[in-house]
Amino acid sequence: MHDAFPIVMGLALFAVLAVLVVGVFRMGDPKRSNKLMRWRVALQALALLILALFFLLGR
Repeated sequence: MHDAFPIVMGLALFAVLAVLVVGVFRMGDPKRSNKLMRWRVALQALALLILALFFLLGR
């Protein structure tokens, strides 16, 4: 578990960054911007969940 954590966490953070960058460069369409913002929030929640699981299971 400890070996996979940096990889999984890095992928989750990269996904958040990718959605954020796409959202910044595609701000013209309000529907698309709103959808990207929802994806970003969901991915951030997933990243926090992974971090919390790591701390809870790592004891």
